[in-house]
Amino acid sequence: MSERIGIITQARTTSTRLPGKILLRANDRTMLEYHINRLGWSNLPVYLATTVNNTDNPIVELADSHGWPLYRGDEANVLDRYYHCAKQFGLDTIIRVTSDCPLIDGTLIASGLDEYLGSGSEFVYFSNCIERTFPRGLDFEVFSFFLLKEAFLNATTRAEKEHVTPYLYQNRSNRVDIQHFKYREDYSHIRWTLDAPEDWTLLNKLLVEYNVAGLGFEKIIELMVKNPELMQINSNVKQNKL
Repeated sequence: MSERIGIITQARTTSTRLPGKILLRANDRTMLEYHINRLGWSNLPVYLATTVNNTDNPIVELADSHGWPLYRGDEANVLDRYYHCAKQFGLDTIIRVTSDCPLIDGTLIASGLDEYLGSGSEFVYFSNCIERTFPRGLDFEVFSFFLLKEAFLNATTRAEKEHVTPYLYQNRSNRVDIQHFKYREDYSHIRWTLDAPEDWTLLNKLLVEYNVAGLGFEKIIELMVKNPELMQINSNVKQNKL
């Protein structure tokens, strides 16, 4: 039986700093549509994990209109949502991303996945966001259903359940092999995720004025390095701590 690999992206509309952010539009497309489209560059199936809340019905309607596979679960316990989504779609290997990354790069994810699969171990947790070198907005994590199930069965704290992977990368079981995916240079100071109004100002400008929707991450890095005023737009935004 061949291994089933899929990307699960978590999505909801009730963000505290920028409510409804993934449904904001640039060039008449939502941030969620950019996100899912760019994930498609990986040539992997993408599954949307949203909540049972009525506030997330617009996400479900958008998913239905595009034929995106969907799972609805608990808002606060995102670990539970991931576990049941992976179980429903029969995934053996899960790539976790978050939908507030409209300029994520599926080709980068595919490259990371190849490295992960090379390990041949279901005990590996592999990511580019624990030891950062990539811009924030390209984050992904790869792990086996075996590890996801272990976290689901044993995670106890609110943070472990809300943020899905702390149980894994903190190696609570003492048997996780934590591996890091790093870029050749450190661009972790660049930010193109969507969490605050300033982030939206930057992303809207990049998509509308610079037409970056079809550009790979290296071209976007190049663009921002050449135009440092772009980096200044959201340089004051502090990422929420776990």
